[in-house]
Amino acid sequence: MIRRSIRRQLAAVTIGLLVGTILLCWFINKTFLESYYEMEKADVVAEAYQRLNAAAAAENFSNEEFVQEMGRYAFISNINVEVIDANSMIVYAAVFNNGEELSTRLLRYIIGYSLNNSFGDETSESIPMPGEIFKYVDRRTKTEYLEMYGQLDNGYWFIVNTAMESIQESVRIANRFLTYMGIVAALLGGILMWVVSKRVTDPVLELAAISERMTHLDFEAKYQGREKNEIGLLGNNINQLSESLESTISELKSANNELQKDIEKKEQIDEMRKEFLANVSHELKTPIALIQGYAEGLKEGINDDPESRDFYCEVIMDEAGKMNTMVQKLMTLNQLEFGNDMVNMERFDVVALIRNYLQSAEILTRQNEIRVKLEQTEPVYVWGDVFKVEEVFTNYFTNAVHYCLGEKLIHIKVEQEDGGKVRVSVFNTGDPIPEESLPHVWEKFYKVDKARTRTYGGSGVGLSIVKAIMESMNQSYGVQNYANGVVFWFTLETA
Repeated sequence: MIRRSIRRQLAAVTIGLLVGTILLCWFINKTFLESYYEMEKADVVAEAYQRLNAAAAAENFSNEEFVQEMGRYAFISNINVEVIDANSMIVYAAVFNNGEELSTRLLRYIIGYSLNNSFGDETSESIPMPGEIFKYVDRRTKTEYLEMYGQLDNGYWFIVNTAMESIQESVRIANRFLTYMGIVAALLGGILMWVVSKRVTDPVLELAAISERMTHLDFEAKYQGREKNEIGLLGNNINQLSESLESTISELKSANNELQKDIEKKEQIDEMRKEFLANVSHELKTPIALIQGYAEGLKEGINDDPESRDFYCEVIMDEAGKMNTMVQKLMTLNQLEFGNDMVNMERFDVVALIRNYLQSAEILTRQNEIRVKLEQTEPVYVWGDVFKVEEVFTNYFTNAVHYCLGEKLIHIKVEQEDGGKVRVSVFNTGDPIPEESLPHVWEKFYKVDKARTRTYGGSGVGLSIVKAIMESMNQSYGVQNYANGVVFWFTLETA
């Protein structure tokens, strides 16, 4: 049920706009038209004075061209002009009515006294100052004038006036006419809008009927209008929507293929889990066997001396610590690979992060007699997850410490690259990684030197964590062999 017809609303808005516009025009006429008319007349008087003063300076009052031009201006502007010299002789005059009275009034202004009462209600005490534009009312004709008198630059006296027609009566007539025409325009506008709006509402009702049929999955209904406006565009869109819905419903039947792919993907995940469990079981088998063996030795009292018992306990504690570290790293890797660990992008100084870590690792490097060199000293701001970037650098640096040989140098670089990237690299002297092992160093539980990795407690998942972290931030990482060592690197976006 339609409660508010668009046709009624359009007609009401049209009438309201017309009435409001007419009322605004009526108010402006009533309030400002008379003042505007008076200002225009004052400008005419001032312009006449400017012309007279220019003629006085050029002594052109007797010039035929000036006489004709000034006379034409006075006639068109409906002004009276008179100029007299020091002997009260008329030098120039352009008077179209009451010329003699104009001369008398100029003399009165000059000598400052009144001649009978022919100049309205002005008195000798209220004679205006020369150069001012003032109102003057002729009592006999009830005509109002704007008038100006004064002295030109050459000493001549002048007077200029212009009649003020009854602007009040003109305003009343204009407002009355505007009111009558406004009423007619509002009625005609409302009727016209009622008729025109039918061309809008009929297609809208047709579109409403089509949309109702679509709610019942009837997609055969199509809009047949040929309008080139917004209604036509809406009709075409509804036709396209109908076709799209029909196509979508048919496409739902093919969704089983996608479901099959999802099932295959789930099976792949299950295989990954099985492989993961097998690798974990393999990694935990050795420390568990060691812990079990040494615990049984303690229980059976194979060696009763305190040194042996302490050694057995240290082995058990060391192996338990390695197992705990590996489990924690596996949990971290699992969260990263399955997207459960959110990436918190921040702007930070990567040089400050590296410098702070090196300070905390100074004891480790001193114990291993390793020299650490960091070239970059100025701040380098990047975007990334601070804690994850620190985890990546920690893994690189720890590997560098454990595999550092020869002159025992770890060289860290922070370099700007093209494309708004910063490359952080960690180089350590030592044996290069075998070329066949380079593609596999990022795999879980892969160890290039298993014996040495176990010596320092490596779990084989550190570089897998690096891979997962860098891929979660959509950044690059890698490893490269050199003749005297190995460099691991990763990139970050410049801030």
